[in-house]
Amino acid sequence: MSHTILLVQPGKRPEARTYSDYESVNECLEGVCKIYEEYLKRTNPNSPSITYDISQLFDFIDQMADLSCLVYEKTSGKYVPHNKDWIKEKIYILLRKQAGK
Repeated sequence: MSHTILLVQPGKRPEARTYSDYESVNECLEGVCKIYEEYLKRTNPNSPSITYDISQLFDFIDQMADLSCLVYEKTSGKYVPHNKDWIKEKIYILLRKQAGK
């Protein structure tokens, strides 16, 4: 488990930046999915259930002004930065594993 910090800037306004920290990369990736699910709930308040596919999630990620994460690397004692493409790749792998269960 590697401590992971998620950096989020949804739009152009820098004051809207936020961060969240997680105990592992997978928790962080699930956090990104939850951000999207909360967005869907806000934009579809009358919908009894929310469904989406991975391409919609990836479009949401791409539309963000910035989304990146810092993953703690024990061997170097430093945080390694990762961009949107890395996050999307890891989400794809995570969701495939979850779908296979």
